[in-house]
Amino acid sequence: MQRPLDNQHIIEIKPLPSPRTIKSTLPITDQAAALVVETRDAIRRILHGQDRERLLVIVGPCSIHDPEAAYEYADRLKPVADALHDQLLIVMRTYFEKPRTTVGWKGLINDPHLDGTCDIATGMELARTILLNINKRGVPCAAEALDPVSPQYIADLWSWVAIGARTTESQPHREMASGLSMPVGFKNGTEGNLEVAWNAMVAAKQPHHFLGINADGLTSIIKTMGNPDRHIVLRGGGGKTNYEAEHVARAEAIIASEGIVRPIMIDCSHDNSGKDHRRQSFVARDVLKQFRDGRQSIVGLMLESNLNPGKQTWQQGKALAHGVSITDACLGWEETEALLGELAELIVTKPV
Repeated sequence: MQRPLDNQHIIEIKPLPSPRTIKSTLPITDQAAALVVETRDAIRRILHGQDRERLLVIVGPCSIHDPEAAYEYADRLKPVADALHDQLLIVMRTYFEKPRTTVGWKGLINDPHLDGTCDIATGMELARTILLNINKRGVPCAAEALDPVSPQYIADLWSWVAIGARTTESQPHREMASGLSMPVGFKNGTEGNLEVAWNAMVAAKQPHHFLGINADGLTSIIKTMGNPDRHIVLRGGGGKTNYEAEHVARAEAIIASEGIVRPIMIDCSHDNSGKDHRRQSFVARDVLKQFRDGRQSIVGLMLESNLNPGKQTWQQGKALAHGVSITDACLGWEETEALLGELAELIVTKPV
């Protein structure tokens, strides 16, 4: 008998419920839909210079593994976002997919039970449920678009999305971004390469044809018109920072031909903080100083923050501490709240 020519290393192929099925079970509410539309438009106004006074702040857990902790965080963030609305447009990080350099927990969608069972069907429904509940609370959501299939299930609940440092150079992710309905930030490469983010911005502006799925889960040819709402995210790389004024100026020069008024976001974590979560505050203050000194190309910043500071390692059979990250270390809530208030105050205070 001839050996099989395909699927030799495949153990199982298991159908996933279609996007239409999951969206029918977990429909978006009118209130959530209105918040998504309003927030996407507000971000566009900041990007394109109609709103020059505010900064966009993407803040929240590095990754979400505990729905109740995520809801508690959103409930704390909501009154702060409302109080600082005139200075900061605050969007909560709701990251369910985590790219790994080698192996590791790949996020709530992939492994919602944190036990290696990889119950993706449950993970997808849980991710959508969390997004619905956070949007219902009046808190808009941000995510990283990693798997090109996932947006069909949950992207209607995203107000902003990132393409990560490991995937910015990927053609499928650039094509996907060209069809996404919200503003997209492209991170520089893991070694700090800025040109790959610039190339991604250019590519995502253009129309594309690529393979994907439709609402019924059928393999389809996706035709996009291109995404006009793109920017880059400076996150450092190769052990070096790139949030300082000279790096922002270089990014301005590279991106100038795109004609986007405020195309640069600073990620205060990762290499920009030396992978020390406590240094995020220092980076954020430097970014605010640049903005107050006239660097209007800065659209905003990113902060990794959780209910409690630091991180913990998940081990089977060991209870997890509440509100502590199981991926990158995060600022705690008290420091986050104080920092957001300080940043808002700096915006309205005239430089001496």
